[in-house]
Amino acid sequence: MLKTLGYLSIDAFVADVVPEKILTRRPLRIKPAEGFAESELTKRLKEIALKNTVLRSYIGTGYYGTIVPAVIQRNILECPEWYTSYTPYQPEISQGRLESLLNYQTLVTDITGMSIANASLLDEGSAAAEAMLLSFHSTRGKKKTYYVDASVHPQTLACIQSRALVFGIKIVQELPENDKDLFGAVAQYPATDGSVNDWTALSERVHAAGGLFSVASDLLALTVLRPPSEFAADIVFGTSQRFGVPMGYGGPHAAFFAASDSHKRKIPGRLVGVSKDRLGDDAYRLALQTREQHIRREKATSNICTAQALLANMAAMYAVYHGPKGLQAIANRVYTIATILVFALRKLGFEVLNETWFDTITIRTSDADRVLAHAVAQYGINLRKVNNTDVSVSVDETVTKEDLVDLISVELGITGISSAPIPPQFKRQGKILDYKVFNSYHTEAEMLRYIHHLQSKDLSLANSMIPLGSCTMKLNATTQMVALSWPEFGSLHPFLPRDQAKGYTELILELEADLADITGLDATSLQPNSGAQGEYTGLRVIRAYLDATGGSHRRVCLIPVSAHGTNPASAAMAGMKVVPIKCTAQGELDIGDLEVKAVKHKDELAAIMMTYPSTFGVFEPRVRDAIDIVHKYGGQVYMDGANMNAQIGLCSPGDMGVDVCHLNLHKTFCIPHGGGGPGMGPICVKSHLEPFLPGHPVVSMAGDESAAIQPVAAAPWGSASILTISWAYIKLMGGKGITKSTEYALLNANYMAKRLREHYPILYTNAQGRCAHEFIVDVRGMKETADIEAIDVAKRLQDYGFHAPTMSWPVAGTLMIEPTESECLAELDRFCDALISIRQEIRQIENGEQPRENNVLKNSPHSLKDLLTGEWYRPYSREQAAFPLPYLKERKFWPTVTRLDDTYGDLNLFCTCEPPALEPEDLS
Repeated sequence: MLKTLGYLSIDAFVADVVPEKILTRRPLRIKPAEGFAESELTKRLKEIALKNTVLRSYIGTGYYGTIVPAVIQRNILECPEWYTSYTPYQPEISQGRLESLLNYQTLVTDITGMSIANASLLDEGSAAAEAMLLSFHSTRGKKKTYYVDASVHPQTLACIQSRALVFGIKIVQELPENDKDLFGAVAQYPATDGSVNDWTALSERVHAAGGLFSVASDLLALTVLRPPSEFAADIVFGTSQRFGVPMGYGGPHAAFFAASDSHKRKIPGRLVGVSKDRLGDDAYRLALQTREQHIRREKATSNICTAQALLANMAAMYAVYHGPKGLQAIANRVYTIATILVFALRKLGFEVLNETWFDTITIRTSDADRVLAHAVAQYGINLRKVNNTDVSVSVDETVTKEDLVDLISVELGITGISSAPIPPQFKRQGKILDYKVFNSYHTEAEMLRYIHHLQSKDLSLANSMIPLGSCTMKLNATTQMVALSWPEFGSLHPFLPRDQAKGYTELILELEADLADITGLDATSLQPNSGAQGEYTGLRVIRAYLDATGGSHRRVCLIPVSAHGTNPASAAMAGMKVVPIKCTAQGELDIGDLEVKAVKHKDELAAIMMTYPSTFGVFEPRVRDAIDIVHKYGGQVYMDGANMNAQIGLCSPGDMGVDVCHLNLHKTFCIPHGGGGPGMGPICVKSHLEPFLPGHPVVSMAGDESAAIQPVAAAPWGSASILTISWAYIKLMGGKGITKSTEYALLNANYMAKRLREHYPILYTNAQGRCAHEFIVDVRGMKETADIEAIDVAKRLQDYGFHAPTMSWPVAGTLMIEPTESECLAELDRFCDALISIRQEIRQIENGEQPRENNVLKNSPHSLKDLLTGEWYRPYSREQAAFPLPYLKERKFWPTVTRLDDTYGDLNLFCTCEPPALEPEDLS
């Protein structure tokens, strides 16, 4: 590849890619410098894991023990076809996980009784904040008071308070005497103390005030309890963790979010809907994308850019596997165990504080600390401390008779109660999940085949490279993934005593130090659960610093017009005013315009958000000048770390003068994309911002938290269990290897650009004609010459067995390609050959050999049904449609549907499984 580009050494090549003033090659302090061998890494990781103490945790508060069905663990969580696929923006090659996510939405809507649900959010705390903001915006921000009932989990309350701050929202925990300013309320059902309450009166009061009523709930409980829809809830949210997803010291887990029909176009996050393909067949797609932040930018009411697709799919499959009867049997068993525990404790003379319950009871003791210590020392059980006298116990599906005996400390004839009835005023009536998919696959053989059937419809990194620009789709090493299934990492509750998580603490401290070293910054927070949440957290930290240093009037955030849509959306969520900065015709930041805007807003300048290399795929030579200008006028510099894969070991944000940078662990640091989540977006900061890194209300984190912002996620270290992946990636590579990885990422991109330049215009290169780790292919001119657009090339690539590059971003009508260092020369050439072949097909249209409408690109992709049924009257052969290059006859991935009709899907919004057919008596 170096020879193709005209270089004798990698150093000479890098010198032409990275500007001299930026290229530092500072040696990284990562140990070991040469990296571990895989066997050494596994041994080291097991040493760390064994420092965690796995006890029985009945702490509850949104995190519960669960039994992960082996068929789901092996064939989804541990399966690369599921965990290496991308967000299903190309629906024709994503029908499997789209169907599974539709199952998830159906599960949520049916059990909550609501009209519509999204495809998951990051966690219960951030879902609560989104519910509050939806309620707030429903009154156009005219009302400012939000009631949070005492029933709500403490971490959820803190996340709500955190988000409310920048909007000037007043959070109250006692209902105001006058409701005129009340725009909404939220209550927990069942409550954090375990109580099961009828929230009808509160719902009616909130609605009378013109507000929205939200309910934080539990899917397992709702299989046997009245759904929140019967309280006239407008929004229902919670976590689906206990549907077969390990606690993982806090995550990742899929939060659910459901709403009434009137809010379907305001619901945050992704939404799977049913549409039609070119043949008129039903097909799934992401619906209503125009409401998402990448379209609305600073006008967005949410900055959410991802979901928890892999975990939502696990939860959906858990429900499919158990079915409605199985889920209700689990729920009734949990309720029965809790009921036995109540009777036993009362018989022993304990005061049980809640009169109703599902899985949690709260007990009055003389000394909560003594009880907790005794439970750990004598029985190996973690309970929850509510206050100095009260403790709570939350039981789950993992509890056995022996566990129950230990909980009550004495045998009390517990076999005498086999089933306890739900109180009639709270008992759910009627069927649940009366859909075919939830009543069909209850043996392992059936379940395995269903999972594999869906998997076969989706293209992943197990099939071919996924060259999405700005997405860094690396093929994750298996060794980095194995610890996810270890109970030492998966079975820990996030709120257990810190001395039981010594292994996690060691791993987290090492990862924080390595990330700080890589970025050239001083401190790290691992709490943010996504890149966009990292952006928001970084800006919140900047805002807290400014407020503490007399800069509370500084609220202007400068953002280049080329920035990803999450940047302005996150700035808006952080309460900042967005001022756009122009870019030059060469794709670089317009330094002149930046200085003009900085001078104009010098008294109110808070920050600039910038991506490096730029979103156009080049290292801007004057980035230091931009940083100096912002600092000169009192602002802080935030760097979006989406393109960090082009920097590591060659340059760093801290060395450039950046104050805060977020990182995408699901891009640069090898956490797989999971078909649309999980991800993590930690931030690294300079020392002056360190005191303001997010804290947590339940777990005491390191250092003085007096200046810390309130949490942005429900768990103190976000999705802690997948931190093992990024830790393993860094330790496998070592300081030298991870630098070499960056060089190969740059080399792969420039090699591909060189090959394709003869066939397509390449936008935005530097003075030496080089790109960074990604580049933009310009197909806009083909609209005039052949009526071919970027979407036609993208869909035709599916026929060649490839996922499309990033389409129409950052430049409309173009394709942005990022190969990453993971791909070998043969795969790079295979993709280039496909694009070159497509260019020849376009030339046939330009030359008049093929029509401008009914051609192989306009009709792409071609499914088997499209090719094999009916008469063939097209001006190209079936073979040309299916096998345009020889390798496809041996190695072919088939799209299972033809091109989708996006307009039909949005105009005919349908976001659940097909409902069961009505019985004859229902039709009469």
